[in-house]
Amino acid sequence: MRRIMFKISGEAMSGEKEFGFDDKVLNDICEQIKLALKEKIEVSVLLGGGNFIRGRDIAEIDKYRADQIGMLSTVMNGIYFKELLKQNNIKSSLYSSFKCDGIVDLFDKDNAEVDLKNGVVVLFVGGTGHPYFTTDTGVVLRALELDCTEVLLAKSIDAVYDDDPKINKSAKRYDKITYDEILNKNLKVVDLSSITLAKDNNLKLHIFSLNEKDAIKRAMLGEKIGTIICGG
Repeated sequence: MRRIMFKISGEAMSGEKEFGFDDKVLNDICEQIKLALKEKIEVSVLLGGGNFIRGRDIAEIDKYRADQIGMLSTVMNGIYFKELLKQNNIKSSLYSSFKCDGIVDLFDKDNAEVDLKNGVVVLFVGGTGHPYFTTDTGVVLRALELDCTEVLLAKSIDAVYDDDPKINKSAKRYDKITYDEILNKNLKVVDLSSITLAKDNNLKLHIFSLNEKDAIKRAMLGEKIGTIICGG
């Protein structure tokens, strides 16, 4: 059985609105997840919070507290997306990395694995539950805890480049790149701490653009779109 971990960034959830929720985008994601479930793929999803606020964008207060605010924004996204999955007749469960009694269950590895084996989409919020870590690191951590075969990262960019392609039209695009190349070249398409964690545990990362047609379904089914990050 193939088990994947997929990250939906906050920016992806807001679509062209740039704030809040874009139901057209989210319902399309639900339909693609439904197709993956029909292929007996076990699906888990970690949600970002950038459609509301990121801790790093709050410069006026202590970094620790700012990151806590950012983590809370992911909880709102988890609750909303769970309801959309329900409307699309997809069973899901929702777990937080920190206590949120009466709203979201605290993460439990055993319960999450039972859910996955029963065809339930498992949603994760709260990142790692600690400040100074991004949701990129959170998604790799959860994927390792649940023995996922790979992590799918839908980004606003369609692949890994050696420079910003919006600025440098000659930027080199990678179909495949190693962890060491990412680290040595300091390519910040994802948080470098997540790359180190993936490298230490030989976990494959797959980066692609959410804007490509049926990108999630295609990536879940193993199509090589975007960039694969692996050991060699």
